[in-house]
Amino acid sequence: MELHTIDISIMVGYVVVVIAVGWMLQKRASKDLDAYFLGGKSLPWYIIGTSHGASGFDITGTMLFVVMLFTYGLKAAWIPWIWPLFDRVFRQIYLGPWIRKSNVLTGAEWMRTRFGHGVGGNLSHISVAFYALVATVGFLGYAFKGIGKFAEVFFPWDLAWGPFSSPDMYAIVILMLTTAYVVVGGWYSVVVTDLLQFVLMTVASVGIAVVAMNKVSPDTLAQFVPQSWGELFCGWKLNIDWSDKIAGLNAKIADDGYSWFGLIITMFLLKGLLVSMAGPAPGYGIQHVLSTRNPREAALENWWMSIVQLVPRFLMITGIAVLGVVYFSPQVNAMLEAGKKVDFEQILPYVIRDFVPVGLVGILMAGLLAAFMSTFDSTLNAGAAYIVNDIYKRYIHPDKPSGRYVVMSYITSIGLVVVAIVVGMKMRSILNATDWITAALYGGYLAPNILKWHWWRFNGYGYFGGMVAGVAAAIVVPHLPMELRPLQAFPIIMGISTLASIIVCLLTRPESDAVLIDFYRNVRPWGFWRPVYRKLVALQPNARPNRHFKRDAFNVAVGIVWQMTLITIPICLVIRQMRTLWISLAILAVTSVIMKFTWYDKLHEWDNTEP
Repeated sequence: MELHTIDISIMVGYVVVVIAVGWMLQKRASKDLDAYFLGGKSLPWYIIGTSHGASGFDITGTMLFVVMLFTYGLKAAWIPWIWPLFDRVFRQIYLGPWIRKSNVLTGAEWMRTRFGHGVGGNLSHISVAFYALVATVGFLGYAFKGIGKFAEVFFPWDLAWGPFSSPDMYAIVILMLTTAYVVVGGWYSVVVTDLLQFVLMTVASVGIAVVAMNKVSPDTLAQFVPQSWGELFCGWKLNIDWSDKIAGLNAKIADDGYSWFGLIITMFLLKGLLVSMAGPAPGYGIQHVLSTRNPREAALENWWMSIVQLVPRFLMITGIAVLGVVYFSPQVNAMLEAGKKVDFEQILPYVIRDFVPVGLVGILMAGLLAAFMSTFDSTLNAGAAYIVNDIYKRYIHPDKPSGRYVVMSYITSIGLVVVAIVVGMKMRSILNATDWITAALYGGYLAPNILKWHWWRFNGYGYFGGMVAGVAAAIVVPHLPMELRPLQAFPIIMGISTLASIIVCLLTRPESDAVLIDFYRNVRPWGFWRPVYRKLVALQPNARPNRHFKRDAFNVAVGIVWQMTLITIPICLVIRQMRTLWISLAILAVTSVIMKFTWYDKLHEWDNTEP
């Protein structure tokens, strides 16, 4: 693709700015680990929320959802539940404040709050740090795969060298540029560049949506898609038939495993509820929560994150998918007739190359590079935090000067990038990587992290047993001869982890009363905590249990519906599905009013519980 000088200048200018910002923030970030990994917990919720939302606006996931919207139409609005997208609703309602009240640096360090400083606490701490490393490398490899595919289409040079393909080399170069600023600037670099990325991506998203709406009328779109493409709901089985439009898409749907669409989405929902109850996996999600100023702002940060991430992102995704359906379909049919394999993940770069005007291409390219960088830098910073704070400082050199730990953070970040490159080169596709992360790996994380919140008897030994068994199963089970799909492997992996968690827990002693009472007094979770509550009352007769389970459950249900409209509204706007658009707007208004009274007006309850 021949890029105009204006577009190249915009992209180069962005890269120069973010690297300069990283180096300018070096002194502030290198003050200590709290500054390097959490920005000193000094930034307001709307800044952290914007950064968090921008970090989730990754190029790899955007490519995936473009393919899904291209294939499944408006029904693709349900597919983000695969992550699950609504986990931030749980953090908004109650989990964010619970996590922030620990006042720690990482999710692994949080284990001390729950399990104390004994052997069980140390084992749980180690298991979370190990899981964080596996998850970090998986996410970084996933990002590596997407940026390489994206860059190959736009840049004209063949960089293939030795064992490295041209996409691999492009990804390596971009990773090196990203590492150059995040290593020295730490969390401050992550947040500042995320804010720049959000501005760029919002401008680009609106621009793409306008281009698509101007070029493709509703009547034109209807000629290229099946009749039910613009419908949000279906039965248990998918009611989309592409045979008279793009015959190869029916085979793709079967290969995706989404033929029984209603059943699959129900499984996404059930799995997602369990994953969300477990809390955020160790990574940049929990780091954003921990970097807020207090528990109340942790709740607001997650509310704002949903808005920031979803509305502009799905304007872009829908605009690209609509242009792809109309203008990419003939090429797909031609390739299928010639017996060639179609890489649907190339729809996004194809549309940008052929349909976005000069100037907007530069903004969009810079924005997509920024989207990659924001996801990559957040993940890299979080992964380094676990290695330096939870392994090096905790077990190897606990009494070194803060400057030594910051230097180790530089070295660790570079090492993680090298490992991510190796892993990314071995990944087959974006969808395969997504399935493994969201099904297999989350399956191993689930049981011990639900139990730690809601069952007083659960101890550090049980946590360690469940995490080790779960991660091992996540690595082994998908490669068994039976060739299970990741979603099919999920309950098996979860079952192994659950069994290990409970057996090991019951074979070992409970945590001490002091640890349990201190945790319950500080965090005040709801669940099976009555024995601990009684012991707390004996010490503090005025202590009150958390009686807000019903309210929190109601708000979560309302919040999931509210969040869903943030996806359907931009999609329906671009494809001009006006009836569903107006219904979505009405539901958004009603759910917002409900949450104003049942959630927002209750946030003051966290004011007296700040650490």
